[in-house]
Amino acid sequence: MQEPKEPLSIRSAGSAPAAVASRQEQPEHHSNAQEAAAVAEMRDICKVYGSGPTEVRALDHLSLRVNRGDYLAMMGSSGSGKSTAMNILGCLDRPTSGTYLLNGTPVQDLNEDQLADLRNQDLGFVFQQFHLLPQLTALENVMLPMIYANVPRQERRERATEALIRVGLSARLDNRPNQLSGGQQQRVALARAIINQPVLLLADEPTGALDSSTTREVLDLFDELHDQGMTILMVTHEKDVADRAQRVIQFRDGRITEALGDWLRTV
Repeated sequence: MQEPKEPLSIRSAGSAPAAVASRQEQPEHHSNAQEAAAVAEMRDICKVYGSGPTEVRALDHLSLRVNRGDYLAMMGSSGSGKSTAMNILGCLDRPTSGTYLLNGTPVQDLNEDQLADLRNQDLGFVFQQFHLLPQLTALENVMLPMIYANVPRQERRERATEALIRVGLSARLDNRPNQLSGGQQQRVALARAIINQPVLLLADEPTGALDSSTTREVLDLFDELHDQGMTILMVTHEKDVADRAQRVIQFRDGRITEALGDWLRTV
């Protein structure tokens, strides 16, 4: 039986539009100042592997702007460039050329230690595989990012407990991953991703390993986070998952070929 959830609450800037049946039909609720505030901006990004006859251009002069409070879904076939774009947005890879700004910071100017700090402080990650440490409890897994951020121990426990309660796992704090269902593990991963109040939540096929019922539950949590002001960028192959987002971006051959909404033109 599913445990009751409190409304998700995060300390992230941005307006909180009311939840409606079709999220793509929501009116914009952002002020002009918020619309102008780009959380992430890729300018003329290229990513090239190899050289000469073996050269592969994974991203081809890609430009993309993610504003505060956006909920975007990226779609495309295998090799379209969406995963490469996600890796660059997540500071897990560097572009061959072009500029990437995360929360106003030029990422290309940072060393590896600075990139690690930026990932911990400004980004949250949710993947298809849950990447929970098997020897740790749900509570301890959620506390991990705060250890790296030097949050005091008592505050870590309090915040991690609150996060797990809010994703419906109040009775599972001391369970290890092998004692949790797939949906419960993904909810632990989601609580961990938002524990440091990131400016951008990146989700790479977050429902790919879940059944249809659990998928709906996890997507409902994403909806609640967005309604509370979280900026979300999701990669998915599934149209019904992408339909939860405000805008859908289609990738092909390292470029954006189609976007729902007139804020982004084909490049």
